[in-house]
Amino acid sequence: MACVLEAPLRMSVLSEVTASSRHYVDRLFDLDPQKVLQGVIDMKNAVIGNNKQKANLIVLGAVPRLLYLLQQETSSAELRTECAVVLGSLAMGTENNVKSLLDCHIIPALLQGLLSPDLKFIEACLRCLRTIFISPVTPEDLLYTDATVISHLMALLSRSRYTQEYICQIFSHCCKGPDHQTILFNHGAVQNIAHLLVSTSYKVRMQALKCFSVLAFENPQVSVTLVNVSVDGELLPQIFVKMLQRDKPIEMQLTSAKCLTSMCRAGAIRTDDSCIVLKTLPCLVRMCSKERLLEERVEGAETLAYLIETDVELQRIASITDHLIVMLADYFKYPSSVSAITDIKRLDHDLKHAHELRQAAFKLYASLGANDEDIRKKIIETENMMDRIVNGLSESSIKVRLAAVRCLHSLSRSVQQLRTSFQDHAVWKPLMKVLQNAPNEILVVASSTLCNLLLEFSPSKEPILESGAIELLCSLTQSENLALRVNGIWALMNMAFQAEQKIKSDILRGLSTEQLFQLLSDSDVNVLMKTLGLLRNLLSTRPHIDHIMSTHGKQIMQAVTLILEGEHNIEVKEQTLCILANIADGTTAKELIMTNDDILQKIKYYMSHSNAKLQLAAMFCISNLIWNEEEGSQERQDKLRDMGIVDILHKLSQSSDPNLCDKAKTALQQYLA
Repeated sequence: MACVLEAPLRMSVLSEVTASSRHYVDRLFDLDPQKVLQGVIDMKNAVIGNNKQKANLIVLGAVPRLLYLLQQETSSAELRTECAVVLGSLAMGTENNVKSLLDCHIIPALLQGLLSPDLKFIEACLRCLRTIFISPVTPEDLLYTDATVISHLMALLSRSRYTQEYICQIFSHCCKGPDHQTILFNHGAVQNIAHLLVSTSYKVRMQALKCFSVLAFENPQVSVTLVNVSVDGELLPQIFVKMLQRDKPIEMQLTSAKCLTSMCRAGAIRTDDSCIVLKTLPCLVRMCSKERLLEERVEGAETLAYLIETDVELQRIASITDHLIVMLADYFKYPSSVSAITDIKRLDHDLKHAHELRQAAFKLYASLGANDEDIRKKIIETENMMDRIVNGLSESSIKVRLAAVRCLHSLSRSVQQLRTSFQDHAVWKPLMKVLQNAPNEILVVASSTLCNLLLEFSPSKEPILESGAIELLCSLTQSENLALRVNGIWALMNMAFQAEQKIKSDILRGLSTEQLFQLLSDSDVNVLMKTLGLLRNLLSTRPHIDHIMSTHGKQIMQAVTLILEGEHNIEVKEQTLCILANIADGTTAKELIMTNDDILQKIKYYMSHSNAKLQLAAMFCISNLIWNEEEGSQERQDKLRDMGIVDILHKLSQSSDPNLCDKAKTALQQYLA
């Protein structure tokens, strides 16, 4: 019975709400302009802070009518302004509201409104545009579809403090990546916005600062320009430094630190400049302290991680500033049990930011430990650090997982830690799990870490091999992603170093000859060098060399020939000749060289090359082929003498290069023995 009554009751409530809202929409169609204006004003008052009312009015078709009135030249300036205000209020509702406004083509209508001579109307249009553009559902490219829009917005910057505030906010939200930065830069953004940093309005100063923080990010052109711009006789970096002083609002300190960080990373400010070492870095460390809001701590840590990421000295300074390493451990303590009992709202807030805090801490630890062994040791000795990283590897948030893998990768550069902490915590297990079906971004860092865990002194090497790593790594070498191909082959190269014959055979079987050729003809020199490194490691120790060459000799000799004939750099050719020298060290394998006149001619050619490295590598081949104590050495010596090799050796024994001279004399002694 209750169910039967429930449906009509809901409908009557809905129709009641819609009926009251319909009244607002109907008034927009009144023939009396004064009544229309009053209707819009009443609508404005009705929707403020009322999302249900906003949704009702959108459903009832208020938006097209408001846009029509806004664009009518017969509408009074006041009516058009009030229409823009109501539309702005509707945009402040839900994301669905913004989608509805976009579907009605609100942006072109508002941009058209900016051509009006009426300042109040322009400000209302800009305020509404600002609200729409800061919504995540609005495509930023909509700002750039018409080339004249940016020029017009630049011109409007001088009209009032509101136009300055809203336009800077629109720019900073719609500047995503180098293309947008270039457009804004080419339209004079730096010159037009710089003087706003000394505005009497805090909001204008703040929005101008935010604009510069996105314009300069990873952009050397903008950063170098900013360094040389002055406002009222003061250079911008000096203005930014003033803005990050302790007496300034936190938002301002953080944003100016971001500007200086971007300029430093882009190479416009030196890393040892006092404004970085004595001002920016300490400011960002302050932002990581317990006293700051969770959002500020996240932003502070992430910006600091970016600032010090590639500079060893900055990493060392940061690590000893305000006990930063210990301070960051606190980032993992949210939400705390105390907040759960005392304040539900606080707990909800903590939960939302807990994963962001962990992500930021992992990122900063990764940057801190990138180069220095002592810093890595301090990080790992921080309470429960390895457990936290291991837990981070299996978090639901992709961003936290990625940051945890980055942190692990940074710490895995330590020989000491690979032998101790990494082994104690069996880090390889969660890492191998991460490598299954992860997004490429995570795969790249995780596979880089695996490369380090497969070095010969790492105790993790054995269990990783047993867990099916060869198959996984061979599949990575087939990836379209270059970094994954490099890491896959690099890890296999590390795996093959001083490995037993079975592992080497498994690698060759897993790769397949076809894939090996594919990698040796890869357009990227890193892939090629690592593949040659793999071959060199596979072809070490005589029994292994003979075994591999007996099964794959023909293909390997073919690959070597291809590279020696191709257009490759000195390092690639040298590595290839070293592989030949290894083959020449085999007992039976060396016959594959001796019966291949083409290869012998190439070795002879490189003995007389202008590059000493290549000459030396070719000499190693010859030395291994003519070594007296080995069976068949006399026949090999005779054949090589007939080719003119001894004459070249005599010439090289007079070389000014001591290595070449010694190697040639040693080889000649084999002939005399």
